[in-house]
Amino acid sequence: MIIDNQSDLTAAVLAEIERAPDARFREIMSAAVRHLHAFVREAQLSEAEFRQACALVARLGQATTPSHNEVVLAAGSLGLSALVCLLNNGDGGRRDTTANLMGPFWRQGSPATPNGGSIVRSPTPGEPVFVNAWVRDAQGRPVAGALVDVWQASSEGFYENQDPAQADMNLRGRFTTDAQGRVAFRSVKPSGYPIPVTGPVGDLLRAQGRHNMRPAHIHFLIHKPGYKAQFSQLYSSDDPNLESDVQFGVTRALVGQYVLHQDEAAPDADVQGRWYSLEHHFVIAAGDDTLPAPPITAKASGERPRLTVLQRRPDPAD
Repeated sequence: MIIDNQSDLTAAVLAEIERAPDARFREIMSAAVRHLHAFVREAQLSEAEFRQACALVARLGQATTPSHNEVVLAAGSLGLSALVCLLNNGDGGRRDTTANLMGPFWRQGSPATPNGGSIVRSPTPGEPVFVNAWVRDAQGRPVAGALVDVWQASSEGFYENQDPAQADMNLRGRFTTDAQGRVAFRSVKPSGYPIPVTGPVGDLLRAQGRHNMRPAHIHFLIHKPGYKAQFSQLYSSDDPNLESDVQFGVTRALVGQYVLHQDEAAPDADVQGRWYSLEHHFVIAAGDDTLPAPPITAKASGERPRLTVLQRRPDPAD
């Protein structure tokens, strides 16, 4: 089609997409083109702004490495990851779900660890926490024999793949649910941390006047044939950034209650003084157990990165 005006353009692109033999591909691409073209019209995007947008997309890819995924980070900071998760879980978003974001820091190959074992694999500051988690199906029955990957940031705010000072796979482990659907492990109480802002995601957050903090959390990946693979993040109820998570990931079903113990004997005799316990129940649904490709595949080398904290601009109404 020879284009006479801007309205012709959208129709021409959509007509070409109809050549695709895959029906779902046609549906997705047609929707994407309609919305992208509508966005350009609504925003009255200038040529200079369009070049800026293209440069931003290019930088997302250029900033992605085997140990850091800027694209996943960007999707989270725009709420896209959370939206896709909520639409695809909890009966299509009609009820609460313990599914949550995959996040940019999942690695495959976490060490198999016995129930009750520790995921602290190198000297790591922080107060001890003993976690008990149960996996149930939609009818409330325990799911035995499920593999549960666990990972978290240190109390200093670093995942081991970011931090050359930590041992490989520190604060990561893989467990198997017992007959009651339970896994148990020891770790250190995580803290909130700032997401990296050295790339284009940082530029977007600064332009919006947002902070870059994630509330403290522990990640879980629950996997068993016959059930939909579920990523979860269990957030700390005492974190000050629950209401303003930079990745929009906090849901009420995933706020965990840490219980402080000061005058009780800990499960492990070597723990003296304060320690925490954490208990939570996860519900998984029948479905496809296929795992996605991990967003990172390696551990960073060199010096520990510097953590930068952005300040949140006050609300206009304040």
